[in-house]
Amino acid sequence: MSTTTIARDTSNFELVSGLEVHVQLNTQSKIFCSDSAAFGAGPNEHISTVSLGLPGALPKLNKEVIEKAMRIGLALNCEINQYNFFDRKNYFYADLPKGYQITQDNSPICKNGYINVRLADGSEKKIGINRIHLEEDAGKSLHDQDENFSFVDLNRAGVPLIEIVTEPDIRSSEEAAALLTEIRQLVRFLDVSDGNMEEGSLRCDANISIREKGSTTFGTRCEVKNVNSIRNVRRAMDFEFGRQVEVVSTGGQIVQSTLNFDADAGTTSPMRSKEEANDYRYFPDPDLPPVVISDEWLARVKSAMPVLPKEIAANLIADLGISPAEAAVLADDKELYKYYATALLHVNHPKNLINWLLGNIRAILNEKQIEIAAYSVSPLQLAQTINLVDEKKISQQNAIQQLLPALEKELQANAADLAKQLNLMIVEDVDAISSLIDEVLSKYQPQVEAYKKGKKGVLGLFVGEVMKLAKGKADAKKLNELILERLEA
Repeated sequence: MSTTTIARDTSNFELVSGLEVHVQLNTQSKIFCSDSAAFGAGPNEHISTVSLGLPGALPKLNKEVIEKAMRIGLALNCEINQYNFFDRKNYFYADLPKGYQITQDNSPICKNGYINVRLADGSEKKIGINRIHLEEDAGKSLHDQDENFSFVDLNRAGVPLIEIVTEPDIRSSEEAAALLTEIRQLVRFLDVSDGNMEEGSLRCDANISIREKGSTTFGTRCEVKNVNSIRNVRRAMDFEFGRQVEVVSTGGQIVQSTLNFDADAGTTSPMRSKEEANDYRYFPDPDLPPVVISDEWLARVKSAMPVLPKEIAANLIADLGISPAEAAVLADDKELYKYYATALLHVNHPKNLINWLLGNIRAILNEKQIEIAAYSVSPLQLAQTINLVDEKKISQQNAIQQLLPALEKELQANAADLAKQLNLMIVEDVDAISSLIDEVLSKYQPQVEAYKKGKKGVLGLFVGEVMKLAKGKADAKKLNELILERLEA
């Protein structure tokens, strides 16, 4: 295959794709044994007789895996299969010590779902979810440790996975990227997985085929394996679409195969011919009993489901009239929304709270390079601060530059009490402010004369200078009124 971008005209063809999204569940232990499922340990530290597949070692199902699978299934509008079981998928690979993978073939835990994803132009695309099944992850082969040997790290063997298999409803790399972004957001929001593609917690295989526009017949598909970023999923799909168009347009035929994506070159290349399902010789795992989800268990999981980000965003837009972009920022960040919801109980004007969180507070977090969960000013303290500004008891400048930094160190302090201690409260003494105005106007007589001759822009100079003398402790609106009175007299 070419290592350059395919340039042939693709306008007569349509991309047809479905994704297989592998999500590592964030349980403490593995799916069938008590080994730690944590990422980052030294090679082969989190292993046991079960992980190693030693004779006589029997698997025992981790109940939390079932609940996490149900949660993501409900979020993706799936039917929950209340009677499901595990199968053995037989194949040989160095990092699969048993010679088979425990998975679900005939009876997945979730099926027949869908998700609506929002595209860049504001439109939505409905993508069907064929199934979600549970399985164990394989180990990891390391080929770069020694020039003569490959090594195997089995820490990952047995880490619980769900595989989300979509219908072939995807028609562009943009739709695929939007779907992956949505799934990553959901698994994080539901605390099902950290969704970290760099660490392999979320991986994607893309099944790609083409057909002439207007045709309803599916073409021969190729599967691009283990793409490790949303950007690379788009690149791989765009390249493979162009490659297949090139093959078909020059009279060739697409050979069903498994492909690797070279992120450096931006190209796909064959790994092996694609296996058919019967190559794996699936059969029910004799060591694991069927999983029976009672009505009561399912009802309990349903009742514990939180309001999902899309519904949160819709409610924010309806209740507060904020833009979809503003609502998405709040709804997509679970910790930020939690902070907002707590502060909302104490703030006088909810819209102002959103403005602060998306403006001043976001700037502070970016400067400190932290997330909202690490911000030491509590939601109550921020609400108190915003109320002080709204009530014109403290200037916004002093709130941002002095009060909030002080509150970061005084974790139990009341914002109003601390503002008084720091002498930040706005001066309401009109006589005191008037004397400062006199001082400034006397100092800038030429500018006063210029104002009276029509140069109204110098008003800002007078307001700024008085504010400096007042150390920010003046109501800007009232100050404007007093200065105008003096100038127009």
